[in-house]
Amino acid sequence: MKQSVYEVLSNEKIAKDVFKMILIGDTDAITAPGQFINIKIDGYFLRRPISVCDWDDKSITIIYKVVGAGTSVMSKMAKGDTLDILVGLGNGYNTSKSGADPLLVGGGVGVPPLYGLCKRLVAEGKKPTVVLGFNSADDVFYEDEFKALGADVYVATADGSYGEKGFVISVISRLDYSFFYTCGPEPMFRAMAKVMKTDGQYSFEERMGCGFGACMGCSCKTLTGNKRICREGPVMESGEIIWND
Repeated sequence: MKQSVYEVLSNEKIAKDVFKMILIGDTDAITAPGQFINIKIDGYFLRRPISVCDWDDKSITIIYKVVGAGTSVMSKMAKGDTLDILVGLGNGYNTSKSGADPLLVGGGVGVPPLYGLCKRLVAEGKKPTVVLGFNSADDVFYEDEFKALGADVYVATADGSYGEKGFVISVISRLDYSFFYTCGPEPMFRAMAKVMKTDGQYSFEERMGCGFGACMGCSCKTLTGNKRICREGPVMESGEIIWND
């Protein structure tokens, strides 16, 4: 984990209430897709945890949704503004488990970390299939970016206004895959846990206090006890999670 000041290079709206921000700064602490950063916003006590969408040796790309006052402040930031950020938090996805034909499933703002994952899997010679779930056509983003990486991409919308009508489960049920990776809301995870054909990894979205394991404010029940989403996660193995159904 590193703490540093990052400069905003760009900040643009890409879907309904969804923004893409590129930050310039030290990226050495980011080692795996699925890790996150924790952003301090002036005037607010708690930092905002945001997953890393993509990164290189000098920049970080994040995608976030405006859901409250803090992210509203972020949406108004412009090139040259600066942010105090903790970088390299959490444990990311393990691509060594993917097999040749991994499946990536993203729900809403759970989509961004899967882009960096897809990019790495393609670089490793894998052939990913990507399923993206959104509420409506206005919410859809990054479909073309995944296609540009060479992935097969399916989009489902709850209201049927774009892609297939329904939820990601209806698409997943007819696909074959060697391993799965996912990020999104917990109700989607619970539905997936009942139908997935292989092992996989879930990346949890969770409200956090400190973001690095000191407060125990975020946790997931597993076979070996409670694990902190921010420290042992956010990525958890499918076989270790205890679902409270």
